[in-house]
Amino acid sequence: MLDYQLWLTFGVFITTVIFLMWRPRGMNESIPTSLGALLLIITGVTSYTNIIDIFGIVSGAAVTILSTIVMSIILDSIGFFRWIAINIIDKAKGSGVTLFWLIILLCFLMTIFFNNDGSILITTPIIIRICSMLRLKLHQKLPYLLSGALIATASSAPIGLSNLANLIALKMVGLNLNTYTLMMFVPSMLGILSIMLLLYYYFRKNIPKKIHHFPNQSSSPNYHPLQTPPDEDEKVDWWLFRVCISIVVFIRGGFFLAESVGIPMEIVAITGVVLLLSVRYYRTRQGLRDVFTQTPWHILLFALSIYVIVDSLHRAGITESLIDLLKPIAEMGDAALILSSGILLTLLSNLVNNLPSVMIGTFVVTDLGLTDHQLHLAYLANILGSDIGALLTPIGTLATLIWMYILKTHHIRISWKQYMKVTFIVIPISLIISLISLYIWTLIWF
Repeated sequence: MLDYQLWLTFGVFITTVIFLMWRPRGMNESIPTSLGALLLIITGVTSYTNIIDIFGIVSGAAVTILSTIVMSIILDSIGFFRWIAINIIDKAKGSGVTLFWLIILLCFLMTIFFNNDGSILITTPIIIRICSMLRLKLHQKLPYLLSGALIATASSAPIGLSNLANLIALKMVGLNLNTYTLMMFVPSMLGILSIMLLLYYYFRKNIPKKIHHFPNQSSSPNYHPLQTPPDEDEKVDWWLFRVCISIVVFIRGGFFLAESVGIPMEIVAITGVVLLLSVRYYRTRQGLRDVFTQTPWHILLFALSIYVIVDSLHRAGITESLIDLLKPIAEMGDAALILSSGILLTLLSNLVNNLPSVMIGTFVVTDLGLTDHQLHLAYLANILGSDIGALLTPIGTLATLIWMYILKTHHIRISWKQYMKVTFIVIPISLIISLISLYIWTLIWF
């Protein structure tokens, strides 16, 4: 890479980060990254071959995410979120604290059994609907919305399949999914439990002890007593409801089965979308308009453009610089290696998103000359940094970006200041706990 291209690459990177953090007039996240990537392409820093390679890395993850969004939109259109919301309200029995823990449990389980992006897409509309039905004010909504998002995203760490970013470099370090779970489940769970407790302690004054605004009872025997009498266009077609839920469960299980037989995840995701759209059209004759208008297509552009910038940084020598930085630390022992790897990925993820950061981190640890055991420890620490540490800022993960997008579509404004006022207290403590737990757990059992 020529000297002017080297300086241009670093200049684009720094400028992009500034605009991502500043976001004047609510600028969409994909605008600064796209302009930066376009400049690198025009000036020849990134070649056509590089773009093809990058698209091969990004496309599968992006298509899967967008397909999950479409499935979420379809489920919303048939009344799925309303049904879940009513049942959670029923179980809470008028207690705001019970409601908080039920929402936390819902977000955790949705991520463990599915994935973090799908969990965000499914649970955020549910939480929004619950808050709307209970007529909560914004300061009362914040504990439920923000806590749900943080838990849904962080809960992708225990299971490798729960986060597409976790799978990007799994084979590169020679670690299978079973070993990953054995080494990671306990340490990451301790970190997640820390997040839960810290969030509750932080929001304890804003969580209403008693919820007085329950939905009015309906005289219709077909609806739960706590449910607001629905409008005609809100009535649920229960046949369509059951078929669509069955398809979603089948497709979600298919992700796990497909990985074992080598079928790309995006094929499974697209199959699910086609089935859901077909069934819905057969039953309601509803077309694709809501899908096209509500899907955040800019997520694909953001993922591609941020990868272009990071790939250029890699070719400019950033990997070698990070290797030189980490090598003397790694020689100090496993504890230092785990701590430095986790903190490195935390910083990178919050600057350029965790998807490209995981790849940079993997390039670094595979070139450090580590033993297999040390390589696995460094990789797992990377994952903790990219799944938990990345939650410091909204751009740290695609899941939090999608979460912000969903809130905007529902006219709920949570600023970066409100977000980071919470995360800068909760996340560093939980990250350190999980990294220390990883060292102790693997020292005892591995």
